[in-house]
Order: sequence, then C-alpha cells, then structure tokens
Amino acid sequence: MSKLAINTAQNVNLDYKLIGLGERMVAFLIDGVILITYITIMENLVNLSEIFDADGWTKRGFTGLFLLPAFFYSVICHIVFGGQTVGKMIMKIKVVKVDGSPTEWYNFFVRWMLRIVDLWIFSPSIGILSILLSDKKQRIGDAAAGTVVISVKKKHKITSTILEEINDDYEPVFSNVTQLTDKDIRIVKEAFLIAKKNNDFKTLTMLKNKVCDVLQIETKLYDVKFIDTILKDYNYYTQNM
Repeated sequence: MSKLAINTAQNVNLDYKLIGLGERMVAFLIDGVILITYITIMENLVNLSEIFDADGWTKRGFTGLFLLPAFFYSVICHIVFGGQTVGKMIMKIKVVKVDGSPTEWYNFFVRWMLRIVDLWIFSPSIGILSILLSDKKQRIGDAAAGTVVISVKKKHKITSTILEEINDDYEPVFSNVTQLTDKDIRIVKEAFLIAKKNNDFKTLTMLKNKVCDVLQIETKLYDVKFIDTILKDYNYYTQNM
C-alpha cells in the first residue's frame, strides 16, 4: 500500500494512503454522470423553451453559453472545494500537494490543462499508464502540478496528536501560549486526556497550576476549560504563524 507522509505545521507526521486507478476512475465516472445530466438538461431547456425560439445559430450560441460551466467543471470544483469534485467527495479522495503545503488555484489549473494529454489526445491511456507506473500514482498533470491524490477517510484520531480541531472564527485567549513547545503540548494533552478520562481532578488541578506557573498567567477558568483553551490556543497560533 503506497503512502504519503505529510508534515503538519505542528511538526506532526501523518501518513495518507495514495489513491491509484480504481477509486479515481469511479470518481471520474460519477463526475461524468453529473456532467451528462447537466448537459442534457441545458440542451433540452434551450430546445423546448419559447425564450430561445430563434434560428439554429442563436440556439447553438445559447447552448454553448450554458455548457461553459460543464467545460470548466473540474477546475472550478477543485478550486472551490479545496481539491475535490463531487465524485471525489463521494469517494472520499482529495488532491493535495506532494510536500503537504496548501494547494493553490494554479496547481489545479495545471492539472486541468494537462487533462488534454492525460485523457483526450490518446484516449485515457496516457493518464492510466502514468498512474500505474508512477511511484506516487501521479498522472502527468499531477507530476507537473506537484500534486497527488490521497484518501481522506479518517484513519487517524486527532487525539493521538497534538492537533486540535478549531473553528475558523476561534478567538484565542492566551497569546503567550507559544512559549510552550510541541513536546510540552504533547505532554499536557496526554496527561489531560488521561486525567479527564479517569476523573482525576487532582491531576487536572496540578496540570493547570503547572501551565499557569510556566506561562506566568492567572485565570478564573476551571481546570478542564483552561487546559482545553491552552491546547486550542497553541494550535491557533502555530497554524497561523
């Protein structure tokens, strides 16, 4: 099983399964069904609606205009949905950068432009062969854009790392939390989870006091709320550094 190791902003290595031909083909077919359905609806709309009751060339012009979104479907979806089309969402796969850095619009644009080589010039044979022969299961478009397709099925519990799930609108409380290191936060989180699971309130209090002492802060937050805030604040600042 091929895997891709991605290093996060918090220096946590996460392994992802690289996706080969099978799941990508299914996603491609799902997107194909969506596109065919859309194209059929638009063509029937132009042909049947009285609004477009005009000569043949005018109808063809309107049809071409309405079909433009279908032509750009793949690149638009990848940009808007962060590396996924509807088919990829259903199959739980995603396009990411090889080095783990955030994908940009131009990465998706390069992949989309090179579909003409991977999928259309010699039928899909070029794309299929490149995926089968590549160590990272990349088609030519992926190799040029520096991307791979990975599985996003959840196999890692976020509690097994120092990562915390935070909302986009999260407001940090303790700005000096960055004085702590990744190792400090990992120890704090492990002790916090064990103590909370066992209802060990004494350890929770000791943990809170230790963190307050190190960071030289005072707070009226209860032990659990305080430690949870410290973990989230650390993730907020390190993710946005």
